[in-house]
Amino acid sequence: MNIESFRNFCMQMKGVTEEFPFDENTMVYKVMGKMFALTDLDLFTSVNLKVQPEVGADLRERFPAVQPGYHMNKMHWITVEMDGSVPDRLLEEWIEESYRLATKTLTKSQKAILDSL
Repeated sequence: MNIESFRNFCMQMKGVTEEFPFDENTMVYKVMGKMFALTDLDLFTSVNLKVQPEVGADLRERFPAVQPGYHMNKMHWITVEMDGSVPDRLLEEWIEESYRLATKTLTKSQKAILDSL
């Protein structure tokens, strides 16, 4: 997966915005203001994704490219090295799950807005 396909995949999901809240290189994807993915725009050597703690532990054991979330809560985030060892379809599943986890924390009014999009 390259930066363009990563960006397009994230942006095709409902209610997603692309922001740069930290600096001009760290591209952050949010759904209704809740972060679910981020990466370095220039380097694109890794992506950070939200996970359930037990899933993150399992992925770190099974995939050498998966590490605890860099600069994130290590229990709830993973960093996936973009070295080609994780198939694109699997990475897409992880992105979708990260998005789903972010939407679980939305308020009723936010969920209603998201549903109406």
